[in-house]
Amino acid sequence: MSISAAQVKELREKTGVGMMDCKAALSETGGDIESAIKYLREKGLAAANKKSDRSAKEGRVFTTSNGNKGAILELNCETDFVASNDAFIELGESLVKLALANNITTTDALLEAQLNGKSVKEVISETVLKVGENLVPSRIQISETKGGFSEYIHSNGKIGVLISYSAPVDDALGRDIAMHVAAAKPSYTRPEEVPNQELDSERDVIRKQLENEGKPAAIIDKIVDGKINKYYKEICLLEQAFVKDPEKTIKAILPAGATVESFARFELG
Repeated sequence: MSISAAQVKELREKTGVGMMDCKAALSETGGDIESAIKYLREKGLAAANKKSDRSAKEGRVFTTSNGNKGAILELNCETDFVASNDAFIELGESLVKLALANNITTTDALLEAQLNGKSVKEVISETVLKVGENLVPSRIQISETKGGFSEYIHSNGKIGVLISYSAPVDDALGRDIAMHVAAAKPSYTRPEEVPNQELDSERDVIRKQLENEGKPAAIIDKIVDGKINKYYKEICLLEQAFVKDPEKTIKAILPAGATVESFARFELG
């Protein structure tokens, strides 16, 4: 049968799929719109399965929070071009909000969750059909606090930061601290979080360096302690020099009674 341009246009508007795929779906289903939609959904699942082994190392990081709870998600695709696609961005924003609303902390749980009456796996399959690339939610993190959050997305979504505080922090200051985390790449929030194994390894390296330099044994321990304190300032957020004012630490710029409880920094890949 002949498929009209109006039918193709209607199916495209309902699914977001390309014109040629819409025409093919209508031809396969005798021009019936609802059957064509089902056909495209099934084709989307097949397309997703076909593309699932393809490398997906581009993408974006998405964040959201509601005051007491925050979520950060990395969604990957194959090319930077698709990472800027409206359908891809809409999917990422929907998934991070879904994770937050349902306290979803793993990608497996996310794929089985329901979004607009369909499983996330189905929604992703349909988006694969639209954008033509493998799409993979690769990691999620949920945080809770009574003090609020700050969020920051850097460099076209390539880096995302989510910070929780013990007490409210001004929005502008919170954004500055989140930008600091994006730039300074801290590994921990405070010295107490650094694993003993990591500290022992760092102490051994420093000690051997000092011995090789011929430093007197009597002062090596004191020098090691000093260098460990410097190490904390490199890797612990609260001890780091604030990038916008290096004369002050992050700890010093926080308002009285507030501290950083935790942070998440997702960098693409």
